[in-house]
Amino acid sequence: MDMGFRVFWWNMLRPDIFKLLLLFSLVCCAAASVTYDHRAIVINGQRRILISGSIHYPRSTPEMWPDLIQKAKAGGLDVIQTYVFWNGHEPSPGNYYFEDRYDLVKFIKVVQQAGLYVHLRIGPYVCAEWNFGGFPVWLKYVPGIAFRTDNGPFKAAMQKFTEKIVSMMKAEKLFETQGGPIILSQIENEYGPVEWEIGAPGKAYTKWAAQMALGLDTGVPWVMCKQEDAPDPVIDTCNGFYCENFKPNNDNKPKMWTENWTGWYTEFGGAVPHRPAEDLAFSVVRFIQNGGSFVNYYMYHGGTNFGRTAGGFIATSYDYDAPIDEFGLPNDPKWGHLRDLHKAIKLCESALVSGDPTVNSLGDNQEAHVFKSKSGACAAFLANYDTKSSTKVSFGNAQYDLPPWSISILPDCKAVVFNTARLGAQSSQMKMTPVNSAFSWESYNEETASADDDDSTARNGLWEQVYVTRDATDYLWYMTDVQIDSNEGFLKNGQSPLLTIFSAGHALHVFINGQLSGTVYGGLDNPKLTFSDVVKLTAGVNKISLLSVAVGLPNVGLHFETWNAGVLGPVTLKGLNEGTRDLSKQKWSYKIGLKGESSSLHTVSGSTSVDWMKGSLLATKQPLKWYKTTFRAPEGNDPLALDMNSMGKGQIWINGQSIGRHWPGYKAHGGCGDCSYAGTYTDKKCRTNCGEASQRW
Repeated sequence: MDMGFRVFWWNMLRPDIFKLLLLFSLVCCAAASVTYDHRAIVINGQRRILISGSIHYPRSTPEMWPDLIQKAKAGGLDVIQTYVFWNGHEPSPGNYYFEDRYDLVKFIKVVQQAGLYVHLRIGPYVCAEWNFGGFPVWLKYVPGIAFRTDNGPFKAAMQKFTEKIVSMMKAEKLFETQGGPIILSQIENEYGPVEWEIGAPGKAYTKWAAQMALGLDTGVPWVMCKQEDAPDPVIDTCNGFYCENFKPNNDNKPKMWTENWTGWYTEFGGAVPHRPAEDLAFSVVRFIQNGGSFVNYYMYHGGTNFGRTAGGFIATSYDYDAPIDEFGLPNDPKWGHLRDLHKAIKLCESALVSGDPTVNSLGDNQEAHVFKSKSGACAAFLANYDTKSSTKVSFGNAQYDLPPWSISILPDCKAVVFNTARLGAQSSQMKMTPVNSAFSWESYNEETASADDDDSTARNGLWEQVYVTRDATDYLWYMTDVQIDSNEGFLKNGQSPLLTIFSAGHALHVFINGQLSGTVYGGLDNPKLTFSDVVKLTAGVNKISLLSVAVGLPNVGLHFETWNAGVLGPVTLKGLNEGTRDLSKQKWSYKIGLKGESSSLHTVSGSTSVDWMKGSLLATKQPLKWYKTTFRAPEGNDPLALDMNSMGKGQIWINGQSIGRHWPGYKAHGGCGDCSYAGTYTDKKCRTNCGEASQRW
């Protein structure tokens, strides 16, 4: 279908030309019981080895959901796991949104139609590299609130939202006990480390959260991940790159892995992590051979942080090096290798669920784990933990070759059907293919804000940014006037004064009398920043305008209610006759957002409200600038990517819909080197893009 699209860019610095590139069973509705024992989740009286994968519904479009779920099913998954994103569903108190990418019920029904189960992680804290950890920002300003602790206002809000979600699921009959696909629910998320930090209030909160969830009577088990003291009957589960040594806090609970990290997230200014398929498969089999019965890949499809949903300094791409890439395409060899692994594990299921393994040493760094059932089923796992050397081991009446850091699966205790280090799946490499000629651009220069603007607000002192904006925009202008007497010494000796600004982050553009004086920005590890540079001032009134930019709100940590952004000061001028002048407590004016935002320039209708420049009038050095173009979409429904490599920092809209932030001007730091699958994986291993844009496409 030939359609016309309008693309709008808001960009800071470095405008240039872009390239557009082309990328290339009905489920039974009978109600079933869901319980568990020490060995596994039990569905309708049958123990199950369950392979799960995380796909977050807001990180892809509803049009993509059926294909993603079918690819997950073809890859051997039994379960789709997703968080529930509170800030997407309740943008303001009591006003709920469950449409488009946030149509949770529709997503779950798509999974059900594919014949797969659902693990619903209600949280409602999600972390997930998601803006403010999934909490709505308005929650921060509820009087007396303290997040994720034994606090009345927080618990009331959390319970209300949790009850809302559970009641929706019940009304649509989506729990397994109602004939739906949801077999597991999760309350809270990775709370154990927080509880350890805050002590008694944390323990009380954990107990309350568990009791609250159990009281909702979903008919399916609840889990708490990274929560060693999860109260019975809530199941405590493991998250991490490896979980083979994890044990639940009660012998009657199964060994479950709710997050096996298939890669890692990309941050602006960071290299792109990759986890080898061989190591990922090795981690799964090592967990299974040690009695694990539920494994979830986080992520199986990462998707995209559309709009302003990304957490602090997190890139728009949430590809995560997952088995299905950001664009919905199989990431081979990872997708295919795991598919083959899952087939092998399923061949062992009857033996695996029968009981615990017998473990035999086969050498200094080699073991055999053997599962046998009373009916005669036998499955063996032969492991070589050596990171450098292959070895030959004797097992039964045969010998077996084991590559380094690998495990072989023998579903009949005789024949090897899979080895974690031997890739049977073909590798694939994405090739970006241009499908459009160079765009014809129009531009509009964003004006530097002034304290005289009608929509500005004044007060003495510096305001915290999110308090003013309520996170409705990334941008807040801080504006003040500085009076310079004609007898100032620097006007005669040429030694301009030093302006120093301390900010809680995340980026800052400094304008003096309408001219850009400098830009500074922080990073994920340290969002705070300092601008300190000489500035050109003249006798009389000088106007200082600071454009403070938030790059997503943090998604993890303690005391969410205390987190800050923006210019908190002090702001000083050094080198005046009086010495140093503190500007922090004088009168400041504030303006929320950009003129282009308030004029809705990113929409087709709003873009007609201003005059755009074309052709030779298209300025290339203007620091604050909007761009727009119109193009016709190529035929077909395949996803498109935009090559942003020539741009600085900004946001992108297509037909009025924000597809996220871009910041290719922030080059990836750190080291990138050779990558070996063998040995313990960390997010600093097997990285690419060092010295390049963290996210180009």
